[in-house]
Amino acid sequence: MDALRRLETEKISKLLMEFSIPAIVGSLVFALYNIVDRIFIGKGIGAYAMTGLSITFPIFTLYIAIGMLIGQGGGSIVSLRLGEGKKDKADKALGNTVTLFTVSSILLMILGRIFLDDLLLLFGATENTLGYARDYMSIINLLVFFNFMAMGMNNLMRSEGCSKLAMKYMVAGAVMNIVLDPILIFWFDMGIKGAAIATAFSNVAVTIAVFYHFIYSKNSHIKLKKENLILDSETVKEIFKIGVSPFTLQVTTSLVAVACNKTLLAYGGDLAVGAMGIVNSIYMFMSMIISGIRAGSQPIIGYNYGAGKFDRVVETLKISLVGSMLIAAFITLLAFFRGDVLINLFNDGNEEILRIGERGLKICLSMGVLNAFYIIGANYFQSIDQAVKSVVLNLIRQVVLFVPLFIILPKYYGIDGIWLIWPISDIVVFFFTGYFIRKNITELKARQVGIVY
Repeated sequence: MDALRRLETEKISKLLMEFSIPAIVGSLVFALYNIVDRIFIGKGIGAYAMTGLSITFPIFTLYIAIGMLIGQGGGSIVSLRLGEGKKDKADKALGNTVTLFTVSSILLMILGRIFLDDLLLLFGATENTLGYARDYMSIINLLVFFNFMAMGMNNLMRSEGCSKLAMKYMVAGAVMNIVLDPILIFWFDMGIKGAAIATAFSNVAVTIAVFYHFIYSKNSHIKLKKENLILDSETVKEIFKIGVSPFTLQVTTSLVAVACNKTLLAYGGDLAVGAMGIVNSIYMFMSMIISGIRAGSQPIIGYNYGAGKFDRVVETLKISLVGSMLIAAFITLLAFFRGDVLINLFNDGNEEILRIGERGLKICLSMGVLNAFYIIGANYFQSIDQAVKSVVLNLIRQVVLFVPLFIILPKYYGIDGIWLIWPISDIVVFFFTGYFIRKNITELKARQVGIVY
């Protein structure tokens, strides 16, 4: 059966499993690019190198934000247009996505070349950590185009139904990164620069495979054509309209990371910032698994919404919510009972980093189940072309809640006050997400009589 036809006829649980497992693997692979670097750097180079890498997190998150703005926006447009039977517009979205990635990468390379040191100092680098942060980020910034193409274009592959192939490309890139990391860091004695080069080379290889797929492969339902590389104002507006939700989430995450690094530096010094980098890596691991379910549900929800099959839209949402919350519960329990093991994956034996990181991990993940509900819920509105609601949810969590909590809590609770920001925000945004979802399901029920809940 044709892959697109299956999106509106196959059993939802089977489809979601089929789409989510490759997407979960792909998301974990994306996280591994960063996590593996942190493991080798933390274990092999030392605590200050680990802290230097943590300082780059806000910049790296900004790159992810732009990748999501364009990649997830383009991917959602592809699935919606294919569901409507408008393949030519899906092809246009693919071509415009590639052009937007190209223009964005050129601008970032120029800005990064000029302002990198200033940004790193602004984000909390000290004389102990600036050199490490600069060495890593200067290479990543130079080859940011390949980062965009390797990670961002996977959204479009999944949106056209090629989730397994997208997963294979990502896994191949991760394996290359894992193999190259110790070779370049230790054997060639390149240190933190070796980790950056390993990541960059892996992204180049995946980019070549992605271009081959969209230009030559018979498995692709959309094709990259020269005429579609010319930016179309309507297509760009549609991409940005949908992609603005994950973009705002990542941008505000970057700003939160800056505030977090600065506050941790004031209350705990360089090692506290390093501990936060480890906690972020583990938090990212959980988020990426949930994001895999999110990515797996997106083409199913988008296609069926475009086709007017709202019963399948709601069923996909419900299964996605349950699955993601169960996974979050498991990882939260792991953090509570074996948090020391998780922290020491990145630690070279520093007792201070272990002490700070283990406590921070338990507090940050304590409401992970509610965070999973929010991630899936925000993506749902993005998938059905109601990105404004996703943006509102992201701003509530990352700005309305995080900013005042950052100002208030550390004054009274020190470093613990920083960790407490995450569970408090998760609780509040859970109720807003639930309200929006309940209201939307009621609206869909009114549009399609006989929908099953």
